[in-house]
Amino acid sequence: MLTIDRATHDAIIAHARRDHPDEACGVVAGPAGSDRPARHVPMLNAAMSPTFYEFDSGDLLRLYREMDDNDEDPVVIYHSHTATEAYPSRTDVNLAGEPGAHYVLVSTRDGAHESGPVDFRSYRIVDGEVTEEEVRVVDRYDDEAPITQQKAEH
Repeated sequence: MLTIDRATHDAIIAHARRDHPDEACGVVAGPAGSDRPARHVPMLNAAMSPTFYEFDSGDLLRLYREMDDNDEDPVVIYHSHTATEAYPSRTDVNLAGEPGAHYVLVSTRDGAHESGPVDFRSYRIVDGEVTEEEVRVVDRYDDEAPITQQKAEH
């Protein structure tokens, strides 16, 4: 299960809407070993395409160096689909190189890029096998305070 704070969840959706009709992409880093998304890093889709995303290699190298320096992992790797459902394409599966990451897809099709609910789904992709997982959106990660939770809209 992916547990993600509402602010990061909403920022990912806003990024997908802002970049539409091109696919948006980015990473959410978190403390190494924590599986907790903490630092949202929207990236540039170097392909600038409505059907494909590609991280700029220089930006990606800088991000991985930053994460190493901060003792962080890529907890979430996300991108949007602008005309199809939020399900990994064959290309997405082939490019999935972080077996510990949650792969989030946001669909901005059918007017979702303007308003209303979006399809926000998360997957684990390991050795070419795709497994969908539940998404739990929380107001905050404070383990000692009550948490308001809501299952992400599909």
